[in-house]
Amino acid sequence: MLTWVVQNGWALWLLVFLVLAVIEMLTLDLFFIMMSAGALIAMASFFVGAPLWLQIVIFCVIALAMIVFVRPIALNHLHNGPPEQRTNVDRLIGRGAVVVEPVTGMAGLVKIGGDTWSARTRTGELLPTGQSVEVLAIEGATAIVGLSKPVQSPGFPAAAGQ
Repeated sequence: MLTWVVQNGWALWLLVFLVLAVIEMLTLDLFFIMMSAGALIAMASFFVGAPLWLQIVIFCVIALAMIVFVRPIALNHLHNGPPEQRTNVDRLIGRGAVVVEPVTGMAGLVKIGGDTWSARTRTGELLPTGQSVEVLAIEGATAIVGLSKPVQSPGFPAAAGQ
C-alpha cells in the first residue's frame, strides 16, 4: 500500500484536492479552498520528484500560509465591497424604511422597499408609525433601525430645530 502511495502520490493529492474543494462548496467559508491549494502544490512537488515526507510538509506549510495570509484578505474583499456589490440583506443596510407598527428596543415592524421586517432600535427609543427610519444593521431576521439623518442641500443651512 505504501509503495502504491509513493508511486502514485499525484492521485492521492488530486483526491485530497477534490474532497477539500467539495467541502468548500458546501461551507463557503474560504477555509477548505486554502487547504486545497496546498494539495495542488503538494501534487506539483510530486511531479518534481519530492519524497512523500516533503510533499506532506509542503502541503501543511502552504495550507497554513494560505489560511493565515490569503484568507483574511479574501474575506475582507468579499464582505467589504462597495454597496452595489453587496448581496442579500447586506444591501439593506443604509436604506430608508417606514415604521408600520411602533418600533421600540424590543419589537416593531418596518417596511423596507416592498417587504415588511421585524425591527427594533439600538437605543430603546420609541419610533411611531409612519416615521422614516434608516436601517443600521440586520441581525438575523430583525432590522436594527434608527432615525434618518436630515438631508442638507449644499449652500442651505439646516432649518432651526432640526
